[in-house]
Amino acid sequence: MVTIIKDEKKIFLSRPHSINGDSEVDSPKSIQRISSLFKNIKPGFDLTNFKLPPLFNLPKSHLQCYGETVYCMGTDMLSRCNQADSPVDRFISVVAWNISTLRPPIFGFAPYNPILGETHHVSRANLNVLLEQISHHPPVSALHATDEKQKIQLIWCQQCVPKFNGIAVVNEVRGKRQLKLLSRGETYEMNSPDLLIRILPTPGVDWDGDVRIRCPENGLEAELHYGHKSFLGLRGSHRSVKGKILETSTKRTLFEFNGNWDRTVTMKDNASRKLTVIYNAEEVYSGLKTPIVNDLQGVLSTESAAVWSELSEALMRHDWEKANEAKNAVEEKQRELLRERESKGETWVPQHFTLTRNKDGVWDCLPIHQWVPPAPIIVPLS
Repeated sequence: MVTIIKDEKKIFLSRPHSINGDSEVDSPKSIQRISSLFKNIKPGFDLTNFKLPPLFNLPKSHLQCYGETVYCMGTDMLSRCNQADSPVDRFISVVAWNISTLRPPIFGFAPYNPILGETHHVSRANLNVLLEQISHHPPVSALHATDEKQKIQLIWCQQCVPKFNGIAVVNEVRGKRQLKLLSRGETYEMNSPDLLIRILPTPGVDWDGDVRIRCPENGLEAELHYGHKSFLGLRGSHRSVKGKILETSTKRTLFEFNGNWDRTVTMKDNASRKLTVIYNAEEVYSGLKTPIVNDLQGVLSTESAAVWSELSEALMRHDWEKANEAKNAVEEKQRELLRERESKGETWVPQHFTLTRNKDGVWDCLPIHQWVPPAPIIVPLS
């Protein structure tokens, strides 16, 4: 972890998630303690506004966790997407990069729910990443990342809808993700798997569900399925992923792949029958660096690492009384700002994105600026 204090500005940055989870938290909480959180909650209940005690929090915000999936990698999988010469090879690289954006969740812990207008701005080499919490009720997060040298742009709009079904929490991840290779004239659209948190009978947490990646410009698409063990743990594969790449027009399958997103994924060429490892988790997770502050004066007051610094420090000290005070202070400040806006008849507007919602209730966002500027927080390369 990194804590910086200067001129009454405090920044707290914790280590990124590793292949085995986050080493800066205690061992998972007991199933009895976790089950007690849901004793008065009926199946089907929407947990969007559920308040989690600090005891169950990771020392970072959801925005930081989203950002880490883009800027914290041992190998630059994103640049590879643009470097391949053929459309097919670029599509395979996009599939591998998409798999690399998953991070191992930790049973019994969750990040902080971002406050309205919270931001997270980090750079890794030429990749500049900016996130903003563009809605609080419902919680919607936006991400814009650009590499001007490689002519790469990422735009994500994400809303999590957690519901309790009696034995598990199913966290549905809604929203569209776009990867644009501007020099190639290609846009790849994709979604995210859901997060399944099993409470009974066997506790655990896994990414689960179907992901579709499509690129209209090259006429290819991919279907991925993320799997988990059954509730009894008798069948299914832990952290598995399998799928295929096919031509959109003919639906002809070109490649099939199978493996585990926390280990390796192998692809079979249906024409040549050749097998190739397209993803190796050790390459992605090896040598992950904790972000550092490069320009303290440039850190915004809305930066996640600043908003939650007092709470994160208290969590690391196991000072639960201070942690509760710090969390309540952040929430009370937001209530005060809301009352102030309402008294003035003002409507909050995102600073970095435009926000729309269609008739089906699906949120979408567009960045206001074409390129994300270099950030005051950086990821060391060595």
